[in-house]
Amino acid sequence: MKKSFILLMTVLASSWLMWSCNTAQDQAQEEEGGEQIALKVSPLTGSPEFADAALSLEGEPTMDGNKATFNFKVENYTLGEQTPGAGTNGLANSAKGQHIHFIVDNGPYSAHYEPVVEKEFEPGNHVILAFLSRSYHESVKNPNSYVLTQLQAGGQGEALDLSGPHLFYSRPKGTYKGDDTKKLMIDFFLINCDLSETGFKVKATISGDGYQHEETFTKWQPYVVEGLPLGEVKVRLELIDAEGNTVDSPFNPVERSVSLAAADAS
Repeated sequence: MKKSFILLMTVLASSWLMWSCNTAQDQAQEEEGGEQIALKVSPLTGSPEFADAALSLEGEPTMDGNKATFNFKVENYTLGEQTPGAGTNGLANSAKGQHIHFIVDNGPYSAHYEPVVEKEFEPGNHVILAFLSRSYHESVKNPNSYVLTQLQAGGQGEALDLSGPHLFYSRPKGTYKGDDTKKLMIDFFLINCDLSETGFKVKATISGDGYQHEETFTKWQPYVVEGLPLGEVKVRLELIDAEGNTVDSPFNPVERSVSLAAADAS
C-alpha cells in the first residue's frame, strides 16, 4: 500500500513537471509574439521542360567604354510569352513573360525580355552566366539553355578557370507581397556537375527571426518553400561534394536576403 502511494505521487509529480514545462514554453512563445515555424520544402513539378530551347551568343560582346552589348540568339523559346501554368502554380510571376536571367559574378540577376542586353562593367574580369527563364522565374535546365562567358572590362583582369563545378544563385530574389509570400521558389544553376545521393549536393539554409531550417538537395530542380512568416528571410546555398566538403569555387557558398510583406492596402 505504501509503495503504491509513493508510485502514485511520483507519477503525479512527473505529470505536473511536464505540464509546467510545456506551459512555460507556450507562454514564452506568446510573450515573443510568435508561433512555432513549420516550414515545408518540396520539389516543384509540372513545369514544361523546353528540352529543345537554346540560348547562344552571336559573336563576342562589343565594348563601348565601360558598356558591353551582348547579342543573344534564342531558339525554340519565345521571350515575352507567358509560360503554361503561370498564375496557377502559386509562384510569383512576371507579367512581361518569359525572359533571360543575366548574372554577373554570381550577383543578383537582371531580367531581359529582348535578346540584346547592354550592361556597364567596372574594370576587371567578370564571369557572366545567362540562361532562359520561364515567366515565373524558373530556369530552363538543359545543355543548350545557357551561355557562360567571361569579359575583361577595360582590358583588365585575368580569366578564371571555369572547368570545375560551380553553383549560381537565381531565386528567391527581391520583395514578395501578398499571395506571392505563400510559396517561395529556390532555384539555382549548376555548371560542370550534377547532384545525386552519392555525389555533389546543394545544402540550403533558410533562416529568419527566431528560426533556421536546413535542407540537402540531391536533385537539380527547383524547390518550393511554404510556411514562412512575413519579414526578412535569408537563403544560403552551398555546393558540397560527396564527403560534405564545400566545393572550392569563387561563387560558393552564396547568401541572399529577401523580404516578405503583406499586400499593399487598396
